[in-house]
Amino acid sequence: MKTENLTPSREDCEYTSCYCEENVWKLCDFVRTKRTAPLEQLFVVFISNDNRMVPLWKQKSGRGDQPVIWDYHVVLLQAELQSDALIYDLDTELPFPCSLKLYGAEAFRSDRHIRPEYHRKLRVVPADIFLLNFASDRSHMKNPDGTWKMPPPPYPPIHTAESHMNLDDFISMDPAVGWGTVYSLKQFLHRYTGNASSSSSSSSSSASSAAASR
Repeated sequence: MKTENLTPSREDCEYTSCYCEENVWKLCDFVRTKRTAPLEQLFVVFISNDNRMVPLWKQKSGRGDQPVIWDYHVVLLQAELQSDALIYDLDTELPFPCSLKLYGAEAFRSDRHIRPEYHRKLRVVPADIFLLNFASDRSHMKNPDGTWKMPPPPYPPIHTAESHMNLDDFISMDPAVGWGTVYSLKQFLHRYTGNASSSSSSSSSSASSAAASR
């Protein structure tokens, strides 16, 4: 049975727009500190591809039923043997948390109806490994003149003794780089829901009408 209070309510979570990797780090840190669930149940999921163009539906920044095209997005996955997997996404219009089956059907949909350059890949990293290794100096969010593309979180940048910036190693979908396991969308859904295809609904063939970047 899922722990009801794995994380704070959506409204009470630490959240900064366009810093999804840090938002998820904070969720993992909350679980580690408050011990609301075993960390072994939790996985950080980076969604991207070699082109850094991935459509997601039901995002708060989307318009109607058009997808948002992210360069990458990060969500938290809770996977237990006896229960359906859950997704924690602070940027979705879907419930928080949301069953992976529903998230797959409504947010991922399917790669079958979109152009290959938009096909999603997912890097799944155990939460404890993510907490131990992730580092970001937020330089990816600065313009050439040093100004911020979007305001940064109010707390200091996350770093480790070994690194101040390794975000690209997590965004990369090269299996030889970084931590965790890289899946195609079909492989990911099969691994964590048992279903290779999440939805029969038709996705936009262009999947490019709404774009966002970090």
